[in-house]
Amino acid sequence: MTQDFAKKTRPAPTKRKPSPRANKAPGWVWLLTGIILGAFIMFLMYLAGMTPQPDTKTQTSTTTANSNNKTNVPKPRFDFYRMLKESEPEATYTVDPADAQQANQPAKEYILQAGSFRKQQDADRLRAELLMLNLNAYVEVTNINNGDIWHRVLTGPYLSRSRMAKARSILVSNEISPLVLTREKK
Repeated sequence: MTQDFAKKTRPAPTKRKPSPRANKAPGWVWLLTGIILGAFIMFLMYLAGMTPQPDTKTQTSTTTANSNNKTNVPKPRFDFYRMLKESEPEATYTVDPADAQQANQPAKEYILQAGSFRKQQDADRLRAELLMLNLNAYVEVTNINNGDIWHRVLTGPYLSRSRMAKARSILVSNEISPLVLTREKK
């Protein structure tokens, strides 16, 4: 089937809508506005950097008043350095060496309980995991009031809170929720 495109009827032209760009200002207007705005900002910065000039009449009167006051003002004296050389600190307290040793050593130690199990094998498995994490772990067997035997997996002892916190963060990062225990130092 052949078709004659030359005799094809075309629809009548419709009225065009104005483009959105028709309402905008030309580019040279924006350029000129930017230049003027930039010059105004530079002028404001220039004014901000200027210092006000005092009047010469008031300046001469204040300098004569200041020159009269300078003769009456005494110079400051710095006796601190002389006093420091002359004074010596006195020791008013004495420290017993036995008391100093007790003050340096903490009275508590911190222990972390990683778990508590009824079966010895479960406790040993957790202990092995903690040893692989480079933690000092051991199993403690305890009797409960009704005669049940529990196997506690403990790490420590830690003499400072910072070391205990570091070990606790290692346990938490390996999804083990520890219990913090404090005991008197043995």
